[in-house]
Amino acid sequence: MGATGYSYYRVTIFVCMFIGYALYFFNRKTFSFVMPSVMEEIHLDKDDLGKITSSQTLAYAISKFISGVLSDQISARWLFSIGLFVVGGINVVFSWSSTVPMFTMLWFINGLGQGCGWPPCGKVLRKWFEPSQFGTWWSVLSCSMNCAGSLGPILVTVLLNYYDWRTILTMSGVFCAAFSFICVVFVKNEPKDVGLPSVEAAVKKGAKGGNNESTLREFLFSPFLWVLSLGYLVVFGVKTAATDWGQLFLMQEKGQTALMGSTYMSALEVGGFFGSLAAGFISDRAVARQGLGTHGNPRHGLLILMMVGMYVSMYLFRVTITPAIPEEAPLWVQIIHPVSVILGVTEQEIWILCLGALFGFSSYGPIALFGVIASESAPSNFCGTSHAVVALMANVGAFMAGFPFSSIAKQYSWDTAFWVAELIMAGATVAFFLVRNMRTKMGRIPTKMD
Repeated sequence: MGATGYSYYRVTIFVCMFIGYALYFFNRKTFSFVMPSVMEEIHLDKDDLGKITSSQTLAYAISKFISGVLSDQISARWLFSIGLFVVGGINVVFSWSSTVPMFTMLWFINGLGQGCGWPPCGKVLRKWFEPSQFGTWWSVLSCSMNCAGSLGPILVTVLLNYYDWRTILTMSGVFCAAFSFICVVFVKNEPKDVGLPSVEAAVKKGAKGGNNESTLREFLFSPFLWVLSLGYLVVFGVKTAATDWGQLFLMQEKGQTALMGSTYMSALEVGGFFGSLAAGFISDRAVARQGLGTHGNPRHGLLILMMVGMYVSMYLFRVTITPAIPEEAPLWVQIIHPVSVILGVTEQEIWILCLGALFGFSSYGPIALFGVIASESAPSNFCGTSHAVVALMANVGAFMAGFPFSSIAKQYSWDTAFWVAELIMAGATVAFFLVRNMRTKMGRIPTKMD
């Protein structure tokens, strides 16, 4: 009965959160999806578009941090559902509007609602799944964004043949808000809410541990929290730099076409999809074999390996891609040549796609692992706050990948800017390797466990 009960609730809760977060992401991007149609009806210049989208980005960063802290204090089920309702409602009201100030204000509120999506998901996953399953389900749930991001533009393009953009936003918003009520009914915060034993209690009993709660001071003074935060800052910043500026780098300094640049970005996202899934699945196998202790983390080995992959793929991307292949063909050209003949494309095009897929695989994997490690290493009463802190630092990294990174490129070149990113990535990888066996259990460690 117990196993059956767990299975039923786990499947039901996970399906609700997967669909719910896909709706979160879809309704985050609806304006981008219908932007050409909006511009046909309403005059919007580049500055207007920047104000509208930037307002959402700013609000999302603020809200995600606050929601992470709130998820430790209030019901994750209600936080997730209320945010989903707000996001849906704002999309409906947005469809009634026609001015830039109103668009900007509403999309800012949309960003505030968006921040209520992921932190409750992490909290619920930790309560319902064992440590040896946590990473896998975290990675699968994060793929809901990939599904919405890849299918969303296609769906909207088809619907625009039959409806105007206002109708599409209204339908999307209504469906999103309606699904929030389903989440309220079927999502449960933890097994105890339905009369089942706590998963965490069973794990702690098997490990002969004690109380897993700590004070805020004990949690914030944990060195590993800040090691994780700095590592996430570097990884997310470098990944953002590659995704935001890689296409421009290829076109302006590597002599590639716009089509090749966009194809590189698609390869990166495909690689990222599989990298995220692989990171969760493989690292969970390591946790199942070794268990979670107070020092070191079984996921660190894969994390460091993927960080090395980021550095290697960036180095090869910067050094081996040239406007024209040298007369004396490099080794990689000779290896790829048979495939090039079969597919009917150049060796360089195949090489660029391979490097894009490798970078995506190596960068999205650590992004998933940093979130998993931050949540599982924190005291049970601060796992949401832990993820909020490291995610905030990731947003700092994303900001640094914007204007500061482009300033280096403007002052020197894109090649120099990416070289700086490589050095930072290499330094962070070496540093993380050196501290891989440090105390990873945040907060107070029970005497028995210590």
